[in-house]
Formats: sequence, C-alpha cells, structure tokens
Amino acid sequence: MSESSYLSRLCDQELQMALQSSGAVLIEGAKWCGKTRTASNAAKSILYMQDPDNTSSYQAMADTKPSLLLKGETPRLIDEWQMAPVLWDAVRFEVDKRGDTGQFILTGSAVPVDNVTAHTGTGRFSRMLMRPMSLFESHESNGTVSLGDLFGGDHDIEAMSELSIEKIAFALCRGGWPASVRKNEASALRMSRDYVEAVINHDVSRVDEVEKNPERVRLLLRSLARNVATMASIQTIKNDIEATDISISDKTISSYLNALRRIFVVEDLPAWLPSMRSKTAIRTSSKRHFVDPSIATAVLRTNPDGLLNDFKTLGFLFEALCTRDIRIYAQMIDGDVFHYRDKTGLESDLIVRLRDGRWAAIEVKLGNKQIEEATQNLLILKAKIDEDKMGQASFLMVLTGGQYAYRRNDGVLIVPIGCLKN
Repeated sequence: MSESSYLSRLCDQELQMALQSSGAVLIEGAKWCGKTRTASNAAKSILYMQDPDNTSSYQAMADTKPSLLLKGETPRLIDEWQMAPVLWDAVRFEVDKRGDTGQFILTGSAVPVDNVTAHTGTGRFSRMLMRPMSLFESHESNGTVSLGDLFGGDHDIEAMSELSIEKIAFALCRGGWPASVRKNEASALRMSRDYVEAVINHDVSRVDEVEKNPERVRLLLRSLARNVATMASIQTIKNDIEATDISISDKTISSYLNALRRIFVVEDLPAWLPSMRSKTAIRTSSKRHFVDPSIATAVLRTNPDGLLNDFKTLGFLFEALCTRDIRIYAQMIDGDVFHYRDKTGLESDLIVRLRDGRWAAIEVKLGNKQIEEATQNLLILKAKIDEDKMGQASFLMVLTGGQYAYRRNDGVLIVPIGCLKN
C-alpha cells in the first residue's frame, strides 16, 4: 500500500506525542482496526511476528535471546508482540539500558493470558487504545463542529451534514474498518461478516487457548447485538441463548465475555456517578456495546435495507455508532465516556468527562421528532447535578442523524453526527 493511500488517523498525532515522551508505545485494539498500518507509518524498522516464513525462527529467537529481535532502526515496530510475551520484558530492559525515548512501538490485538502488561512497564511504556475509524476519519463527517471547541466554550454553531439516513445505515453495516472504507458496497459489507466469522471460529478461542463452542459464541454475540446500547443483565443474555434450547451457565457466559473483551470486540460503556443535589439512586450497570456497530449488524445478518425497514433497531445501532465516534473524539481531547441513568428513568446516553473535571451530557436521537423530549431530559439532568461539586456542564447536546447543527434558545446544541469531529 502506497504512502498516499494511507487515510490519516486522529491517533497519528497521539502516537507521535507518546513516542516523544516514552521509551516504548503499546498500541492495542481490535484486529483490522488499522494498528499495524498506523504504527508502520511511524516506524523506521519492523518485525512482523505473524510472518509465516519467519514465525518459527522468531519464536525460537525469543526463547533463547530475545534482544536480537529488538535490533533495528528506531522506532522499531514489533507487530503482534503477544505471540512471544517475553518480548515485553526484553523491551522494558532495552528501554532502561538505552535511556532514550521513541525506541519501540508494540502492537497487539489480544491481551496476553498472564496479563504481563498490567504489572510491568511503568514509566517506560505509553499505552494507546486504537478503535476502528470514526466517520470523520472515513471522510463521511465534514468535521464542521469540534468537540474540543465545544468544551472550549465555542457554542455558536451553524453547519449542515450531507449524511442521509441511507448513508448512515450503510456506514453502520460497513463499520469503521480501514480496509473496507474504500471498497465497493458489496465488498465493504462482506468484511464485517468475515470479521465476525473469524471471531466466532478462531479468535475467541485462540486468545486464552481454551476451546469455545462456536454456536454458543454466535448466540452470545447475537444476544449482545439485540441488546446493544442497553443495560442487559447476564440473566437476559442467558435467557436469549437458552431460548434456542442450548444450555449455558453464568460462568461460561462470563468467561466468553471476558475473552471477547481481551480481543477488543466488546467494549461496554460504564455508568457515570456524579454528585447529585438530592438522594437520587443511580443505576451502575454498564451499557452493552461492541467496539464497532458493524459487528452487531453482521451477527444479526442484516444490511442497510433491513435496518431502514426496522427503525427501532436502527435507533439502537445509531446510538452504538455515535458511542464509537464520541469515544474516539473524546480520547483525542483527554476525555472518557460514560452513560447516566437513574431509578426514575432519567438518562443521558453519553457523558463526556475530561481529565480536568469538565463534563458534557449528550442524548442520541436518530430522528428530529425526538429532539424536544431529549432536550428536556438534558435540562432536567443538569438541574439535578450538584454543580458546586461537579461544576457546570460545558454543554448539553442532542446528537442526531439529521442535517442541521444549531444552538437552541435554551442553550442546548443540536448536532448531526455527520458534522462532528474531535
């Protein structure tokens, strides 16, 4: 692939900053999300651990003298390093010995079994989570509204999205996989189906070397897809699976979910627990999400036309798409993303909280008819928050599948997903 064909990623700049501050950078994320391509763009030499011509010799070298694999111009990329976990300690030692920044980039699409990254590497490694492409990165959002600028107080927005509902449905089913973005429609849609089949039949078992029943994995993924963007319990998932006459225990569901997390397929959205003015009971369950909404459409065996005939499902999957994009944009401005829901049913689909304490509440609504209700929910939530402890909301936003971005008289921002960027 030529240099000019590389679609730049928002995390390119994050990677350069990490290389300037740390001896090594660990890039983690789902398979096919673009880790290797992005890392190789920044690297001066590369070691591909999965190269079939050399894998066995690389493994033998890792077992006898791993430092030999680290020789090369820096930054040196070690792709899929977890195939030889000993490389983690070898890189850590080499970084200490050299005493310089920007020495190594490690990429991995699975967390190693013994989780070696959890207890070593402090001060030597910078960690970076990479997700599939956002709509801004795939050039489908025009980026006329900046999340960072909104946090900076620039709320005077006027913009227009060119993304129709039909284009949104297609983007959902295609997903943010870099290799699919420039393909024709049929090929692009097939990629997400191939991804799901690889997860079911190979990846989920390979991550911990524990064989898993492919049919159970498929049914689990299907239940997660049906319950995407909800707080579905383990019992709900179990009932879904057992409705097909296949029995499964809570322990098995939990172990399968853990394997899916370790290969970055599942990425649930945690609950936000703010200080409230009154004693409001906040629900603490995470929302069920995949790293990319196309995983849900693939496992549900639907396509853009199917979604356009089922607006309820399209609405949940649109929230999943917005969650993916907001997570990517928030990461670039040093923020985390949560959801809020209390016992009264009051909710905010997305809460973005920056490291400096600033926060914003976002409701996701596909159609314009729901904007008024979403706006009122946001204003009620704002009134419930103890602003003496939490600070005032930087902004309240309804994120839509519509055309126009504007600021309402009550201050609530209406922003199409096709206008947003970091």
